[in-house]
Amino acid sequence: MSQMGRPGLSAERKAELWDRWKNGQSLSEIGSALGKHAASIFGVVARNGGIAPATRRRSRLALTMSEREEISRGIAAGTTIRQIAVAIQRSPSTVSREITRHGGAARYRAAEAESHAWDQARRPKLCLLARNSRLQRVVARKLQLDWSPQQIAGWLKTHFAHDGGMRVSHETIYRSLFIQARGALKRELISHLRSGRVMRRAKNASTAGQARGQIIDAISIRERPAEIEDRAIPGHWEGDLITGSNNTHIATLVERHSRFTMLVKVNGKDTASVVTALTKQVRKLPAELRRSLTWDRGMELAEHKRFTVATNVQVYFCDPQSPWQRGTNENTNGLLRQYFPKGTDLSQYSQADLNKIALRLNQRPRKTLGFHTPAAKLEASVALIH
Repeated sequence: MSQMGRPGLSAERKAELWDRWKNGQSLSEIGSALGKHAASIFGVVARNGGIAPATRRRSRLALTMSEREEISRGIAAGTTIRQIAVAIQRSPSTVSREITRHGGAARYRAAEAESHAWDQARRPKLCLLARNSRLQRVVARKLQLDWSPQQIAGWLKTHFAHDGGMRVSHETIYRSLFIQARGALKRELISHLRSGRVMRRAKNASTAGQARGQIIDAISIRERPAEIEDRAIPGHWEGDLITGSNNTHIATLVERHSRFTMLVKVNGKDTASVVTALTKQVRKLPAELRRSLTWDRGMELAEHKRFTVATNVQVYFCDPQSPWQRGTNENTNGLLRQYFPKGTDLSQYSQADLNKIALRLNQRPRKTLGFHTPAAKLEASVALIH
């Protein structure tokens, strides 16, 4: 799979990525729109601290491509530097520096000079905080006192009313924190921000119109039938997502009666990706093992109706912030951390890899099953049904 941010991503698609990010779309939503994995989108956004890079513009003082072509033609024709300067209405010293900078008269080529100049203009510029060590120390101390960038900027404006060199905008402070290439403030200072975010959402980002936090027609776990509670009948599942580094995820499904586990590769946390992946896996199960699924309140199952229609599995949702209502799944996720330590990039695992790990877990004896294995327990239960 191609990686977002590597050569090949057009300027137009990068611009679309940042437009969607500023408009409040999630990493998974952006990935779906651009046909990329959410982890790839995360890599691009995180590298810039969640702040869209400024649009590159040519300085009005810089030589243009047409001027460089005039210089190249003048050199080829044996025209003097002064004559070339008159022709392009530039000073002779500007023309002389241009030729010297790009290999001299014998090696000067307009296209190569243009490309080299554009690349040179890409080099990072020192920001205000990196240039002023005193200001940098003051801002760092205030951040350590849990002051917000806006509070710091306002205090500097008042406290150093007559010293313009000791003033900085809150936006510059945020940029210096989130874009570490600027080399001004240590990244650990981010922990003092109230939001706790490692990336910044643009100030005009909006989630208006998005169904966030509201799962339409969700059926509460409190309406779940008693037969599910007592674990007497197989086919009732609990589900969740395990999160890894770079915004990667794996869906976990645990059968309540046998503790049998299935792992499902998902391409993102958005509901379309999760529901599609779950549907594909669950439909492989025999009908008697497709009865219900209990999930938390995550929006990744917002399309639960589509899942139910495709699988005939009724979905129940836990109360907010009540992980104990999916105790079997929570316990299993803890066991799975042996195979997926925190900080692991989960996108590296194929579905075949996940099936092998699930098989290993399902063939381990469990104390809660009298030291039988989940695989044996489920097989015995299905045999009884038949």
